[in-house]
Amino acid sequence: MNSETVETPADAQQLIWSELPVDLRDALNGKLAGLWDATTDEAAFNALAIDKQQALLLVLSRLQEKDLWRLIRNVTNVYGEGGVGIEFTPWPALEATLARSKDFTSRWARHRDTSGGFYEKSRTDAVLHFLFVDAAPRRWYVHFDLHSPVHSAASAFKHLRHELIRKATPDWRMIKKALERGTQRRG
Repeated sequence: MNSETVETPADAQQLIWSELPVDLRDALNGKLAGLWDATTDEAAFNALAIDKQQALLLVLSRLQEKDLWRLIRNVTNVYGEGGVGIEFTPWPALEATLARSKDFTSRWARHRDTSGGFYEKSRTDAVLHFLFVDAAPRRWYVHFDLHSPVHSAASAFKHLRHELIRKATPDWRMIKKALERGTQRRG
């Protein structure tokens, strides 16, 4: 299944649930109801702003590529301009799956205000960054970092310059462009 973002013109238009490809609707089925008090997945998706719709579809696509979307129980928040990611409730196997995966590391993945996290290791750009906060219940987030702090010294420098020094966060267009470049480590 290839659930990439739906192509939109430069001045992106609001997407409508009923016009999404069937594979996208199937992947989102049961994951959005309850988001901002929406009673159905369709109502929740249709209520999302354009940036949030595109961000959700980018996250969905990457998590499907990593076979992790199945571990997302439901989405509880979406953001697409001041960062690109979701807050979610996972199925119980998520943390163990990430900890065992050779594609993720907990090195440098925790923020000051979080309890732990995991970085995707195999990409230099548009890397997945999972975070969790120990609370009752535990709160989980996944977002894209524009540059990887763990892939290489060069990408770590770009990450520090972009996110820590400039205090810049990517929007969905920046992440989409980085994903399209596909700067993935070989071997």
